[in-house]
Amino acid sequence: MAFALAGPVLEGARVRLEPLEHRHAEDLAVASQEDRSSYRFTWVPGRGEVDGYIDAQLARAASGKLCPYAQIDRASGRAVGVTAYWEPRHWLDEDTLSAIEVGFTWLAASAQGSGINTEAKYLLFRHAFEAWGVARVDLKTDARNSRSRAAIESVGASFEGVLRNWSRSSAPGEEGRLRNSAIFSLTADEWPDRRARLEERLARGRGNGRPEARLPVGS
Repeated sequence: MAFALAGPVLEGARVRLEPLEHRHAEDLAVASQEDRSSYRFTWVPGRGEVDGYIDAQLARAASGKLCPYAQIDRASGRAVGVTAYWEPRHWLDEDTLSAIEVGFTWLAASAQGSGINTEAKYLLFRHAFEAWGVARVDLKTDARNSRSRAAIESVGASFEGVLRNWSRSSAPGEEGRLRNSAIFSLTADEWPDRRARLEERLARGRGNGRPEARLPVGS
């Protein structure tokens, strides 16, 4: 049977990743209207655009190329952002998922630096490597987005280089333009070490109650 891209609910101590649905729209509309200054290189829907945004993500999901999630802050029970698996690659055969990307990520300003991003990445990586058995997970961001690049490196991904004119720019005001994308990855061989580091980091964060550095995410 050919692999079908569909993710289960993934639950951590701070965040629960739920398959994205229209029931998350109102929370996401509120989240998107917080301080938007960190979205310089990332398109985040405005209040009146969230339903259309969800429709577009669900259409990509129906094509088999995307598995979108709402990021639920467990403390409040509210959706505070989104993330996704996307671009599944089947290099060996259609039954085997060889690689996947984690992307389409944004968080409300109040959720940035809370530990939610780190735990969400941990949950996504763990499921990809341990349930799906992928050989590689990759992440991309606008090459100019130094804060997003730092956030990606902070969760254990390795910088591989910049792909020039790689994709459509998501920066506000740059519609119809291409961007250079910084690409990062983790491999299956690296995962046991990265998992241990992330678990230690998450445990420290829960223990001292201090927020992480405020690093926005965007891809």
